[in-house]
Amino acid sequence: MLEKASVKSLDKVVVRFSGDSGDGMQLAGNIFTNVSAGVGNSVSTFPDYPAEVRAPQGSLSGVSGFQVSVGSGVHTPGDQCDVLIAMNPAALKQHVKFLKPNGVIIVDIDSFKEEGLKKAQFETDDYIKELGITAQVVEVPVTSMTKAALADSGMDNKSILKCRNIFALGLVCWLFDRPLGNAIHMLKNKFAKKPAVFEANAKVIQAGYDYGHNIHASVSTYTIETDNIKPGIYTDINGNTATAWGLIMASEKAGRPLFLGSYPITPATDILHELAKRKDLGVKACQMEDEIAGVCSAIGASFAGDLAVTSTSGPGLALKSEGIGLAVIAELPLVIIDVQRGGPSTGLPTKTEQTDLMQALYGRNGESPLAVVAPASPTDCFTMAFEASRIAIEHMTPVILLSDAFIGNGSSAWRVPEASEYPEIKCHFLPEEKKEGWKPYQRDPETLVRYWAIPGTEGLQHRLGGLEKDAVTSAISTDPVNHEKMVNLRREKVARIANDIPAQEVLCDIDADTLLVGWGGTFGHLYTAAQELCKQGKKVAFTHFRYINPLPANTAEILAKYKKVIVAELNTGMFADYLQAKFPKTEIHRINKIQGQPFLVSEVVDQVTNIIEGK
Repeated sequence: MLEKASVKSLDKVVVRFSGDSGDGMQLAGNIFTNVSAGVGNSVSTFPDYPAEVRAPQGSLSGVSGFQVSVGSGVHTPGDQCDVLIAMNPAALKQHVKFLKPNGVIIVDIDSFKEEGLKKAQFETDDYIKELGITAQVVEVPVTSMTKAALADSGMDNKSILKCRNIFALGLVCWLFDRPLGNAIHMLKNKFAKKPAVFEANAKVIQAGYDYGHNIHASVSTYTIETDNIKPGIYTDINGNTATAWGLIMASEKAGRPLFLGSYPITPATDILHELAKRKDLGVKACQMEDEIAGVCSAIGASFAGDLAVTSTSGPGLALKSEGIGLAVIAELPLVIIDVQRGGPSTGLPTKTEQTDLMQALYGRNGESPLAVVAPASPTDCFTMAFEASRIAIEHMTPVILLSDAFIGNGSSAWRVPEASEYPEIKCHFLPEEKKEGWKPYQRDPETLVRYWAIPGTEGLQHRLGGLEKDAVTSAISTDPVNHEKMVNLRREKVARIANDIPAQEVLCDIDADTLLVGWGGTFGHLYTAAQELCKQGKKVAFTHFRYINPLPANTAEILAKYKKVIVAELNTGMFADYLQAKFPKTEIHRINKIQGQPFLVSEVVDQVTNIIEGK
């Protein structure tokens, strides 16, 4: 028996689960995350999995990972992990690069036999020496112990092996002093229709926990600091689920039924899955035959008076562009959710980028303005889905919500809000006193928003369509002067949304000479980098945009205040180009990454430092 190592207290810790795509790393990681959120930790996750449905078992291309940071003040999943769990040699080989030099590796030593090493293209049986590992390695017979725990279960060998991930989860829960009760509760919900499978996993997670306790593994155990949090109900939530729930809240606050017309596409499909479960809340979720049918069905639902939504990723947004143009000229409320992924074409379906910005802003024929917003984190997906719905309904315009694979699949600890914390959404219905002689393109003189008339309302029969309409009579018009007038009206209507969104905020050292700028799902990494730079004595301010079109009204004032403006984004510089075009007097420096991976805090710190120092 090994001597028990010390207990360390940390403000945060990073754990990475890795194994075959079929080893259940995402499930184990999600349960660990949810349990940690339940005890008051901040959490941030990074599911990292291949696009292949199922690569050959034990192969390098089939490795799936799940990295999570838990603790106090957590905004990113961490650049490197403190603990790496490797279920086979391929997982270790692919993910050891993510481990801190003084970290700990836990391996399922049962899988490190000749066959497993060969599949992972090891040349020797000394995997530690071959990989140059200097970290502490704890060899655990995960497979053997799982089989022993379920020896009398009556399950076949294949079913038993599916429980290996839960044994590893139990060991990690022991290592970080996580209560098993919440984990077992989640397993019970997961396998509610398979009680035998639940019983097996409940037994195995306890076995993993007891294994760590009994051997007193020669690795430090950890206690993790918690945040001072506002009282309430907390859960771990990923961005796609938060998006779906934000839409439901908006539906309730608008008093309009929620309709989703969508076609499955990675990484946005979970929004369709989640809303399809919510018939109890009156949600109508329809899986259409293709992307074009998805957007067109949503346009029909909008015309009929629903809060209408369609969800997709970059390739689907391209297919929806003609339909979106119809919603622009018809001036109908429509929410288009784009969970961005690596491109072009099929590209990197399971990886993250911010490369659809220009498509969202300009990717339609003709002058086709609409609003664009972007959530900053998994939990912010709830708020910005609500905001996208509010803007769409109150301003009678399509709104594109630019999420991405990192925050769509990633998760954070979330306090379930009270309904009273969100405002009523005021539908722009035609007032009773304006019904006499009403025409569909009559507008509110202050906001330029046209009035919404629900079909079937007596006396308000009308037609909308893709042909240009007369600004006064609303009849089809080919008059050139009228067309220019309507183009400008639609453009100005969207521009005036700036009067109805929050002012842009600046964080960190607001009196610095250098401003770091981000947008969308990069918030956690950039904010953490700005904080780190300030700790190093480098004066850096930070601002992060969630409202893209229109920009907040004080954007020009903020940019003009700083000598150096640095825009960091996961593309070749789209937002930087957008800002440069709108504010040509501002000199913009750029930090760009297009690798299908989120930023590392360290690389942002290094590049900002180089720009500050003129390198």
